[in-house]
Amino acid sequence: MSDGIEIWRGGVNTWECDEMGHMNVRFYVARAMEGLVGLAAALGLPHAFAPHAGATLLVREQHIRFLREARAGAALHMTGGVVEMGEDDARFLLLLWHSDSGALAASFQTVVAHVTPAEGRAFPWPGRTRERAVALTLPVPDQAAARSVSLAPAASLAGQARADELGLIRIAQGAISPADCDVFGRMRPEQFIGRVSDGIPRLIRSFRETVVSASDEQPKRVGGAVLEYRLVHLDWPRAGDRLEIRSGLKDADTRTKRLVHWMIDPETGKAWGTSEAVAITFDLDARKIVPITEAARAELLRQAVAGLAL
Repeated sequence: MSDGIEIWRGGVNTWECDEMGHMNVRFYVARAMEGLVGLAAALGLPHAFAPHAGATLLVREQHIRFLREARAGAALHMTGGVVEMGEDDARFLLLLWHSDSGALAASFQTVVAHVTPAEGRAFPWPGRTRERAVALTLPVPDQAAARSVSLAPAASLAGQARADELGLIRIAQGAISPADCDVFGRMRPEQFIGRVSDGIPRLIRSFRETVVSASDEQPKRVGGAVLEYRLVHLDWPRAGDRLEIRSGLKDADTRTKRLVHWMIDPETGKAWGTSEAVAITFDLDARKIVPITEAARAELLRQAVAGLAL
């Protein structure tokens, strides 16, 4: 149980990789959701994600560390366990491994609620699940621990009016389709991070240019990658609901940029969810981080949004 029990196994398809040459973040989260189904079964809830389920698991938060690239053709598997369990919620740990090397590709600390499928009303875990959770207890290793983002409870102030006040950039907008939803009609979690990924060029292009133009070694091809993510789900869009992503730069240091994204319901102005990401400028040929010089950091901080948070 040092790494948990195996809950998923597969690989990376070419069509799951983006312009950076590695698996896109939406598919990491999609793998984590499949792994969650496997972990639920090990906890005595084998039908938790089936249409006829009497109870299901609703993802409230995800903390993700992206540790090693997963490129097309890579063989992967996932293990998992229980970090802690409350009366009707729990924190699970899912670990995605490179099967050939044994290196950790990514980690997911996933906070879930045990809820009724239709209403999403939380209610206590059954006794059998509590008993199995003891045997599936798994400590969080250093590689999976929060490093650059806080996991402390946050009371979000996100919303359309606040986004307008802060001048946050609209990087994506659209609608949720039936194919974007799970069997209970709620938006699947990978849609949030996926919509951010689709819209990120609108926000990040000028930041990359700032970093590269001040770099001592000018890379020929440059892109970006995310090292760490915290996503908080506040409500769940359903098919036909609209959304927009409003984003801004929170901070920068000598290696990373901290970005905040709000997913907003343009109908009500309320937030569907919020997230914070720690991102890098990436040399696509050397496959390494492009450092942020002091001059570049000063320019980035001039573009940062004061008071931006989850």
